[in-house]
Amino acid sequence: MEQQLIDECFYVEQKRWGTWQSHHPDGKGIITSLTEEECVRATRYYLKMKQEGAINENVVTYSGTVDGKL
Repeated sequence: MEQQLIDECFYVEQKRWGTWQSHHPDGKGIITSLTEEECVRATRYYLKMKQEGAINENVVTYSGTVDGKL
């Protein structure tokens, strides 16, 4: 089944459990949502923020501390 591109940059599909997931044209997943409308809206927002440089996927930060006795 051929997917219809939205805004010429992503497509959405319903997954097995009823959730919706957006994908880049190459098939790489972007966003998972409960409804199709929310998936399209969230993906548009995410891609806009990424384009504007507000999202840097190369930065990974972890912090973990354990205080007290285990």
